Amino acid sequence: MNQTATGEFILLGFPLSRQVELLFLVLLLLMFLLTLLGNLLIISIVLSHSCLHTPMYFFFLCNLSILDILFTFISPKVLDNLASGDKTISFAGCVAQCYFYFFLGTVEFLLLTVMSYDCYAAVCYPLQYSIIMRPSVCIGTVAFSWVGGFLSVLFPTILISQLPFCSSNIINHFFCNSGPLLALACADTTATELMDFVLSSIVILCCIVLVAYSYMYIILTIVCIPSSSGRKKAFNTCASHLTIVVISSGITVFIYVTPSQKEYLEVNKVPSVLSSVVTPFLNPLIYTLRNDTVLGVLKDVRVRVQAVLEKRMMTMLRSKLSSYKDQ
Repeated sequence: MNQTATGEFILLGFPLSRQVELLFLVLLLLMFLLTLLGNLLIISIVLSHSCLHTPMYFFFLCNLSILDILFTFISPKVLDNLASGDKTISFAGCVAQCYFYFFLGTVEFLLLTVMSYDCYAAVCYPLQYSIIMRPSVCIGTVAFSWVGGFLSVLFPTILISQLPFCSSNIINHFFCNSGPLLALACADTTATELMDFVLSSIVILCCIVLVAYSYMYIILTIVCIPSSSGRKKAFNTCASHLTIVVISSGITVFIYVTPSQKEYLEVNKVPSVLSSVVTPFLNPLIYTLRNDTVLGVLKDVRVRVQAVLEKRMMTMLRSKLSSYKDQ
C-alpha cells in the first residue's frame, strides 16, 4: 500500500475562523446525538410493538435506522478535528473512512429501492402483500443490499489505496472522500475515475429507475381509488419513503454522477455535509412526523409513560401524607 511521505493527510475542511469552527462543532455534536437517539427510539418502538412487525418497519426501517446510526460512527474523527484543531488523519484511517462512507451510502440507496417495491406491493397488491413480501423475500433483499454495497465499493477503494500520493497531503474536504483523494494522486487516475463513475452511475441510476417505475404504478393505483379516505391512506403508506428518496437521490446524483469529481471539490462540500449529517438526522423525523402508524404508536407510548409517572406521583404523595399523619 503506497502512502504519502508523511504517512498522513490533513483535512482542509471549510475555511472558517476558530470561533465559527467551535460553533459548527456544537451544531454537529447536537445533530449526531439527536440522530443516534432518534434512530434508537425508532428501533426500540418497532421491536416492542407487534403492530409494527411488518416488512416495512421490522425489516426495512430498522435496517435504515441501523445505517443512520453507523453513519454517526464515521463522524467522531470530524468532531475530534474540530475540537482539537488538529486536522490530521492517518493514511489507513483515511482509506477506511472513505470506504465505509460509500459502503453505507450504497447500502442505503439499495435499501430505499427495496422499500419502494414494498410500497408498490402494499398499495397495488394489498391482498397478496403478505405472500409477496414474505419473510424469506425480505431477508433476501436486505442481505442483497448489504452485500451489494460491500462489493460495489470494495474494488474502487482498493485501487485508490494503491495510488501513489507523493505531492501534497492536504485533502480539500472535511472528511476523506474519493474525489479529493484522486486529486492528490501523482499517477494517472483516469481508469480509476472512470470505473468509479460507471459503478456509481449504474447503482444510482438503476435504483432511481426502479423507484420511479414503482411509484408510477403506485400513483396510477392511488388515482383509481374511489374514496378520498382510501387515497389518503394509500398515499400515507408511501409519503415518508418518497420524501427520503427525493432528498437522498437529489443530493447523491448532484455529487457523484459526474465524470470527474476532482473538478467539483469546492461545490461538493455542502452537499456532502447534507448527505453525511443532515439526511441521517432527518430520516427519523420524517418517519415519525409523516407516518400515521408510527405517530399513533408514539402517542400510545406517551400516554403510557404519562400514566406511569402520574401513578408514581400519586404513590409518593400518599406516602408523604401518611408520614405526616403518623407524626
